[in-house]
Amino acid sequence: MNFEPTQERGDEAQDWAKLPHRRVRIGSSSISVRHDGDICYMSTQASLGSYPERFTDRLVSGAKAHPERWLVARRDASGAWTGISYAQMLERARAIGQALIDRKLSIERPVAILSGNDLEHLQLALGAMWAGVPYAPISPAYSLVSSDYGKLRHTLDLLKPGLVFAADGDAFAAAIDAVVPEDVEVVLAAGSCARASSSFADLIATAPTSVDDAQRAVGSDTIAKFLLTSGSTKLPKAVPTTHRMLCSNQQMLLETFPAFADEPPVLVDWLPWNHTFGGSHNVGIALYNGGTIYIDDGKPVPGKFDETLRNLREIAPTIFFNVPKGWEELTTALETDAQLRETFFSRVKVYFFAGAGLSQAAWDRLEQVTARYCGERIRIMAGLGMTETSPSCLFTTGPITRAGYVGVPAPGCDVKLVPVAGKLEARFRGPHVMAGYWRMAGSQGAQTFDEEGYYCSGDALKFVDAERPELGLMFDGRIAEDFKLSSGTFVSVGPMRARIISEGAPYVQDVVITGINRDDVGALVFPRIDEIRKLADLPPHASAEEVTEAPAVREFFETLLARLNRGATGSANTIIRMLLLSTPPSLDRGEITDKGSINQSAVLTHRAAIVDALYDPSRPGSKVMLTRGMRD
Repeated sequence: MNFEPTQERGDEAQDWAKLPHRRVRIGSSSISVRHDGDICYMSTQASLGSYPERFTDRLVSGAKAHPERWLVARRDASGAWTGISYAQMLERARAIGQALIDRKLSIERPVAILSGNDLEHLQLALGAMWAGVPYAPISPAYSLVSSDYGKLRHTLDLLKPGLVFAADGDAFAAAIDAVVPEDVEVVLAAGSCARASSSFADLIATAPTSVDDAQRAVGSDTIAKFLLTSGSTKLPKAVPTTHRMLCSNQQMLLETFPAFADEPPVLVDWLPWNHTFGGSHNVGIALYNGGTIYIDDGKPVPGKFDETLRNLREIAPTIFFNVPKGWEELTTALETDAQLRETFFSRVKVYFFAGAGLSQAAWDRLEQVTARYCGERIRIMAGLGMTETSPSCLFTTGPITRAGYVGVPAPGCDVKLVPVAGKLEARFRGPHVMAGYWRMAGSQGAQTFDEEGYYCSGDALKFVDAERPELGLMFDGRIAEDFKLSSGTFVSVGPMRARIISEGAPYVQDVVITGINRDDVGALVFPRIDEIRKLADLPPHASAEEVTEAPAVREFFETLLARLNRGATGSANTIIRMLLLSTPPSLDRGEITDKGSINQSAVLTHRAAIVDALYDPSRPGSKVMLTRGMRD
């Protein structure tokens, strides 16, 4: 199959949208809409199909139906792919499960996994689930990036694990020695730390005795794992994720993408397993549907995306997941790399993004590149989900195809839209929704659910067409981020941030909106230093401050600001002042999560002096301000 241009570039803009989509079965269901005053209830008319009692039931059925098929694979030190089959994984899960039972681990003494995506991680996770012992995948950044280990200490204090695992003892030694209590066993796959540790190989070598009895005692309400919230607003909370939550959500996914039953899904994926998108959604898709997940050790950051491209030149996914930045990088590569196109386009049926909104400009460019070299379009899909809902609630199976659309309810998910602070808050109920945060009782825990038992997400949604609510919903930001100007005018932060990031591509990483109790709106811009460095055309050794102050950079952002304000209708959406920051958001200070979500409140708190300077009437009149003379 030769993926070469199907048309000249001059025809591309007007013709790509006319091409048919590659054939793939996508679920559809009539949407039920009911209004009770200002409150709207939405759900699918069809009920959710049956699903297994235990998540590991799919490992058993897979080992019986296709024992030699790889469930998971990763490159070894030589660069060759090394895989674990379904039959091998079942055998190792039983052995590891027995080892955990022998150590008397339990819900009160779970397993904590400090390291990232690897073969040992998944074996330990499935072994824990087989034995009925919860495990908690913890962000590696808490150990490797943080300098004070504050979030790691908080997490271990909250969970009180009986065993802590890290794949590489050398890399995690400092964090383990600083934070893990002396009475907690440490297990390493390689390397060492200052304290005594056990070997992962010893877990696999354990002979199963009573573990299958423990597995039969596992039920739908048994906690499979604890997932930590991102901590983008406060310290991370632990979400007890049950087998029912995982299985029901995978059934929702299967009914949304019945193509998973037509062809075992193949994933090439880097998304971290300590987050619900990578660890529950994507790993779950592979296991639940008899597929294979190839662990991608690349990611869409400078110096690491080449590894993703290397993998995609060899392994052809049937569905590809990524965050918007990853899609932007892949689109660029597809334009110039014939080998990549040949493999990637050979069997991919669906593009899926999450984690943030894909800008319309990036969306159109991806569609154009696909149409140009593939000769047909690939469906671009998204949805809305969160850790507390394991994760999926909405999917873009409705009739709308554009950036910002999050779709209609997934089968089995009840959606409630409630007016809050001038917007509609999304609330969710269903078998995939948690019962409550771990060890969080009292008033704070009670505020998580409303009087009808719906989880209050804090996300704002709006109808594509209020007269036709069955068409679905658009994302409308986070309610807690919105604020009032001194005039009493509400500023809607989410849509404004999204527009600045989209219009400022590829030079804007993220934005924090300013103006609480002030006269006008401003923006603190975290630029993509690697991108604006190209724009600045300065020597490689130029500092971040010098790059942000380069004339070409100033010109771009002055033009951007003028363009953003061209369609402004009032003080709520007119950006009077903009500041480029040369210091990236800090993980230790809570300004950003390890998955890249910005914490607007933390940035405004820690950079209050910068915000004051931004509004200082003595500053020069230029509306785009740079970092010279300001400490950010």
